[in-house]
Amino acid sequence: MLLKTISFSTLAVLFSLITIGGYVSASGVGLTCPDWPLCPHGLLPQTDFIIEYFHRSLAATTGVLVITTMAFTLKSKSAPTGMKIASIIAGGAVIGQITLGAIVIVERLHAVLVTIHLGLGIVLFSMVLVTVLFAYRLEKDRKAFQAKAQ
Repeated sequence: MLLKTISFSTLAVLFSLITIGGYVSASGVGLTCPDWPLCPHGLLPQTDFIIEYFHRSLAATTGVLVITTMAFTLKSKSAPTGMKIASIIAGGAVIGQITLGAIVIVERLHAVLVTIHLGLGIVLFSMVLVTVLFAYRLEKDRKAFQAKAQ
């Protein structure tokens, strides 16, 4: 099932993003790239900016994956309401995360904003995880239905 693959891929990329975000925060490189959305010198960063630039690039990729997962979930006729709600919340959270990430940089890593960014990231991860669990359940139910039909 395509929805199962897309949702799991989204979760894996999101987990990587959160891990790298933790490294960015803990190592203090969050402001090595002080402009947003690009680092100084345009699309290709210098080595000084590579970790933060990678985090931002992965965030953009994650955003596209979350929105794609939401679109496939909403389009699916077999997706239950809970799955659709979780994917909508994830879609809103990813837009909020990207916006908040920009504000965190502009406001020079204000502690309250960084904490909210982390909290919203946990909500985002939770909603994508719920979507994945529903997708796996749908696949299991579909296989059970096919086995009964034969």
